[in-house]
Amino acid sequence: MGHLSLLLVLPLAGAAGVSLTPGHQGRLIRRIAVLTCAATLLVAWWLVLGFDLTATGMQYTETVRWNPRLGTYYALGVDGISLPLVMLATLLCLVAVLASRSIKERPKGYYLLLLVLESAMLGVFMAQDWALFYVCWELTLIPLFFLIDRWGGKNRNAASLNFVLYTMGGSVFMLIALLVLFDSVPGHSFLAADLLPAARALPQQTQILIFLGLLIGFGVKMPLFPIHGWLPLAHVEAPSPVSILLSGILLKMGSYGLLRAVHLLPAAAEALQTMLLAVALIGLIYGGLLAWRQTDLKAMIAYSSVSHMGVVLLGIATLNLTGITGAVMQMVAHGLVAGALFLLIGLLYERTHTREIGHYSSLVQVMPRFAFFTILAFVAAVGLPGTAGFVAELHTLIGGFERWGWLVLILSLGVLIGAAYSVRTVGRLFTGPVRPQMRSLPDLSRSELIAASVLSAGTLLIGCFPAPALELTAATAAHLSEAF
Repeated sequence: MGHLSLLLVLPLAGAAGVSLTPGHQGRLIRRIAVLTCAATLLVAWWLVLGFDLTATGMQYTETVRWNPRLGTYYALGVDGISLPLVMLATLLCLVAVLASRSIKERPKGYYLLLLVLESAMLGVFMAQDWALFYVCWELTLIPLFFLIDRWGGKNRNAASLNFVLYTMGGSVFMLIALLVLFDSVPGHSFLAADLLPAARALPQQTQILIFLGLLIGFGVKMPLFPIHGWLPLAHVEAPSPVSILLSGILLKMGSYGLLRAVHLLPAAAEALQTMLLAVALIGLIYGGLLAWRQTDLKAMIAYSSVSHMGVVLLGIATLNLTGITGAVMQMVAHGLVAGALFLLIGLLYERTHTREIGHYSSLVQVMPRFAFFTILAFVAAVGLPGTAGFVAELHTLIGGFERWGWLVLILSLGVLIGAAYSVRTVGRLFTGPVRPQMRSLPDLSRSELIAASVLSAGTLLIGCFPAPALELTAATAAHLSEAF
C-alpha cells in the first residue's frame, strides 16, 4: 500500500475501531480517535522528507484503473500545493479531536464521523481523478451534516440543512462542468492528466462556461460573496471542534479546487480575471465590515473568514507567481489562525456558556494563558509582521501590484478593518474590572494548552522563518503561473 492510500485508510480504520467499541466506553473511544489522528499526522508529515522541492509534477503517485467504461481511476498524488494542505488537515484534525473533551453525549458517533470526515478531506487534496475528487468532495457533506445536526447549538437543524443545500446546489454546477470536460476528452477519461490537454484545447467561450460552473461549486465552499450565506449560521451552531475543521480545512477545499480549475482552463481564467478581482475585493471589504458589526465571537470569526478568503481569491486572480504563492500561504496561515481562534473561543464558551463580547472583561487576570494565546491569534489574524498572515498578505499585495498597480491597495483597507475589530475584541475581553461571575473560570488545561501552542507555534514559525514553506510551494506555483 502506498503512502497516500495509507493516509486515506488510517482514519477509516480508526472509524472502524470506534464503531466496534461499546458506546459507554467514552474514554477508550477518545483514545482511539486521538491515536488515529496522531498516526495520520505522522504519515502525512513524513512525506516531506522524501518530497522533491524542485519537481513540478505530482509525487507519491498511485494510479489504478477504477471503471474502464466510465473512464475513472483511483489516482492519488501530491505536489507543492496539495502537500501543505494535507499536512494542515491532519494537524487540525488532531487539534479538533483534542478539543472534543467536552463531548459526552453519543461520543461513539461523534468520533466516528470526525474520522470519516478526515479521510474524505484528505481524498479531496490528493485525488488526481476528477471523479474521485467529486466523490470525496460530496462525501464530506454526510459527516458534517450529522456533526452539526446532532451536536450543534440551538439552531443546529437549520444550520445543517442550510449548509447541505448550499453545498449541494453548488455541486450541481460543478458536476455539469466536469461532465462537459469529460465529454471533450477523446478517450472519455476523468483522469486529471488526460483532462488537462483536452480542456486547454477547447474554445475560449466553452472554457468560460465550464470555468463559471466550477467557480460556483468551489465558491460556495470557499465561500465567496454573494454565495456565502451558509457560513455564519453553520459556524455559530456547529460544535467548536467542528468549526475548527470548517474554517481551517473545508474552506481551503474550495480555494484548492479553484486553483486547479485556473490551471485547467487558463484562457477562461484570463478572460474572467477582472471579475475575479472584483469579487475578491468586495468579499474582502464586505466580510470585514460584517465581522466588525458582530457581538457574537463565533459569528465575528466566521465573517472574518469571508474577508480572509477574499485575500486568497485575490492572489489566485493575479495569475502570477507571487500572487499564487501568496494565495497558498494565506490558505495555510488562515487555517492555523482560524483554527486557533475557534479553539480558544470554543473553550471559553464551554466555561461561560456565552459568546457575547459585552459579557466579558479583564480575563487576563483570571485566565492568563488563555489571554496570551487569544491575543496572539488576533494579532496573527491582522497579519502583523512575524506571523504567517504577514508573509501571505505581502506576497498577495506584491503580486496584485504587479498586475493592477495601485488599485490593489484596497487590500490594505481590508487589513485596517480587520485590525479595528481585532483591537476592539481584545480590549473588551481583557481590560476593565473583573466580573464577579468570571472570577472562578479555570485556565487552559494541559491538552488545551498543547493544542493552542501547536497552532500558535506554526503561525510564528512560518512568519519568522518563511523560507521552508515558500520552498515547498515554489516549484508548483511557478509551474501554475507559467500557463499565463
